[in-house]
Amino acid sequence: MKRTAALLLGALSGALCFAFAPTYDARLFAEMRWRGIGPMRAGRTKSAQGVAGQPNVFYIGVCNGGVWKTTDYGRTWNPIFDEQPTGSIGSLAVAPSNPNVIYVGSGEGLQRPDLSTGDGVYKSTDAGKTWTHLGLRDGQQIPQIAVDPRNADKLFVAVLGHPYGPNAERGLYRSTDGGLSFQKVLGKDENTGASEVQIDPTHPDTVYAALWEARQGPWENSAWTDAGGGMFKSTDGGTTWRALTNGIPSGADGFTQANIAISPSNTSRLYASIATSNGTGIYRSDDAGEHWARATTDARPAGRIGGGDLSVPTVDPKNPDTVYVASTVTWKSTDGAKTWTGFRGAPGGDDYQRIWINPNNPDIILNVSDQGAIITVNGGTTWSSWYNQSTAQMYHVNADNDFPYRVCSGQQESGSACIASRGNYGQLTFREWTPVGVEEYGYAVPDPLDPNIIFGGKVTRFDRRTGQVENVAPKPIRGPNYRTLRTAPVVFSQADPHVMFFAANTLFRTADGGRSWKEISPDLTRKTWEIPSPTRRA
Repeated sequence: MKRTAALLLGALSGALCFAFAPTYDARLFAEMRWRGIGPMRAGRTKSAQGVAGQPNVFYIGVCNGGVWKTTDYGRTWNPIFDEQPTGSIGSLAVAPSNPNVIYVGSGEGLQRPDLSTGDGVYKSTDAGKTWTHLGLRDGQQIPQIAVDPRNADKLFVAVLGHPYGPNAERGLYRSTDGGLSFQKVLGKDENTGASEVQIDPTHPDTVYAALWEARQGPWENSAWTDAGGGMFKSTDGGTTWRALTNGIPSGADGFTQANIAISPSNTSRLYASIATSNGTGIYRSDDAGEHWARATTDARPAGRIGGGDLSVPTVDPKNPDTVYVASTVTWKSTDGAKTWTGFRGAPGGDDYQRIWINPNNPDIILNVSDQGAIITVNGGTTWSSWYNQSTAQMYHVNADNDFPYRVCSGQQESGSACIASRGNYGQLTFREWTPVGVEEYGYAVPDPLDPNIIFGGKVTRFDRRTGQVENVAPKPIRGPNYRTLRTAPVVFSQADPHVMFFAANTLFRTADGGRSWKEISPDLTRKTWEIPSPTRRA
């Protein structure tokens, strides 16, 4: 009875709010148009593909920026997916037999708290000019697509599934009619999805795949990852599959996730990056996956953890002993993965995601990372810029009160930025944005009384006039009884512009720009990571 009354009261409140909502003439906003203001700095990019016979043409799939194309070796990039209802891209594949055919899988294809989901598979038959939605809409995350090199209508799609709950549309799907229909050919249960699929380029009926059992919980840093996945092989075009287990960590070892690479010049040579509950490693097979062994004692190439950030191997198309790994650094080995040297980036730096190498000319390489896409045409001696892709993942957007006003935010993996809403010389360029000293994951909030001062992170104060960054965090949050999220809120009061709030596990208030803080709430969270029994996964 009480629940019924509460529902009726809620419905009545909603009706009253709707009835008394302010009305406006829609014509007042008829001439308003969205426009891009930048920053001209790229963001997290997961997918990389080129066209073998058109060495100047490349495609990238951006986690929250759609699909982009360059026809001039990365000198300029143009968005080609903006009219579609999703911008979250986890995979794309150009058909080797017909480069006008492109398949795109939406949804980032990872397991972490800050992710975006998609709505299935898309296809273009005119090199990205127009797109058609194919299906697998409930998959939400599609980390890999592989197209048969003989037939552009035959493809495999790895569907990871819902990040926050079980669903049936998980596993590996095959289409033989260009995506008009899909058949699940490999799967396990509602919690285990497919995360990888690779087709042998010389024996296309041989297909390798990986399953990954993982889900997120509805709060920061909660995840369920179990050892129900594995690596699998088919030799009849995906109709039947068997597990690859000889030399590979098993479920008893806590196997969770794998990325696989096939050597194009010797397809019996395979490499795999494998994550277990005890760590990660680079593995190698010399007999088409029948036997495997740990390839190196060097921990750096497999240094990234799982969760969707597991390192990704790629083999030189002319030399099976030359292999690259996209990780925190892009690593390179020329002795079959035994020893490694840094190829691009610095430890703790750029978080590389995937590499594509032109099969006709291995000096032409596309490399994508959390900072965007770069291309080399001379084997890595020089690279194109990632400051020509406005694909940055911005978090919580705030505007200042200057003229012209600036828009500020933290950027995924790249610090922060404030961008002018218009330029001084007729266009918005590289000169109209600047970092503002705020931690990447979170808020960048201009002082409503002084647009030269920006607060954010946990908490810093940036002065645009001097370039100085000052830590003004409440001192108590350094103690053991305080906890913060990566995107901890920093908000100015709408009632009093002098007042700013910062939310950790308790709420703090300052009225003097962070010089002093007052804790104004009790602990609003649990004190441990222990999951309450009503919320445990069934």
